[in-house]
Amino acid sequence: MQKLEIKNFNLFYENFHAIKNINLSIQEKEITAFIGPSGCGKSTLLKSINRMNDLVDGCRINGEILFNGQNIYEKTNLNILRKKIGMIFQKPNPFPMSIYDNIAFAPKTHGIKNKVKLNEIVEESLKKAAIWDDVKDRLHKSALGLSGGQQQRLCIARSLAISPEILLMDEPTSALDPISTIKIEDLILELKKHHTIIIVTHNMQQAARISDKTAFFLLGEVVEFGETRQIFSKPKEKKTEDYITGRFG
Repeated sequence: MQKLEIKNFNLFYENFHAIKNINLSIQEKEITAFIGPSGCGKSTLLKSINRMNDLVDGCRINGEILFNGQNIYEKTNLNILRKKIGMIFQKPNPFPMSIYDNIAFAPKTHGIKNKVKLNEIVEESLKKAAIWDDVKDRLHKSALGLSGGQQQRLCIARSLAISPEILLMDEPTSALDPISTIKIEDLILELKKHHTIIIVTHNMQQAARISDKTAFFLLGEVVEFGETRQIFSKPKEKKTEDYITGRFG
């Protein structure tokens, strides 16, 4: 089932054409990887999916991004949109407060005040992010005392606390060690059972390991999009093959 459709989408920063006529269909409960060299538009498109680029001066768009059939750039409540489409950043960014308050912050913002309900949300979110056993005895201690990998899982739990339908992940393991990376990848595969996930990654092996579909970006355009297995074994475009095999330049 189609969850997100990007149609004839263009984005400009002043006179710079950063994203050029993107057309993609993202299926529900699949992992879609965006790959390509630095500066090719991957993260820019990712941020456009929950309208984070609205915050950038001089940014303008044309085209459509349809979420559950509704264009997010028309009559959209941004608080509700960002509740349904969560974002995980490259560098873990826990709030400078307790582990508990990191998770409870968004539900409180969206009107949940009942302590019992908040306790349930905190526990459930931390369990879904596979970090509950690590932190259950230190919930009221600072989140900044966690390791890098734990902080990233905490940030994922924080997004899960408001039950998003889509999770956007921008290089979520690039700042982590190999063991933490494997744990996050295992977590992403588990989260796919209930969420649609789009991940930007420079790690070709990671894209091959965890994604169902892959889009290869170059100079603001999607050069190739399809099943990950096909993209990595028999790419249709020579530019895609050169990038995957390391001959790109």
